[in-house]
Amino acid sequence: MQLLDRVRASCLALPEVTERPSHGSPTWFVRGKSVFVTLHVDGHHHNAFPHLWCAAPPGAQEELIAADPARFFRPPYVGSRGWLGVRLDGEVDWAEIDELCRDAYRDVAPKRLVALLDAEPPRPAG
Repeated sequence: MQLLDRVRASCLALPEVTERPSHGSPTWFVRGKSVFVTLHVDGHHHNAFPHLWCAAPPGAQEELIAADPARFFRPPYVGSRGWLGVRLDGEVDWAEIDELCRDAYRDVAPKRLVALLDAEPPRPAG
């Protein structure tokens, strides 16, 4: 499955999510307005490798970058708000990407939608 298809499947499986291009890249929104993931398949600006930007809970950006700076980075524009950049040009752990997308959703979605998500049975990994 292609990169876009995998990220799309993770994001569109979440309650009330839509997809549309933003600044030329596939982007996923909660209720059509709150962005939680953007995929840059061909890179973006000086990051000329496939990657995604995702909302992240407080402290996650710093923690993940410190743990694995070869895979995680602070993205331009949204990094100052705690968003996380994730490289997708090496071996990709799709269970981890799915979890990051779900965490990003939880970070921006209204509490009622997060409760809907929490009520769902666990999804199989991978």
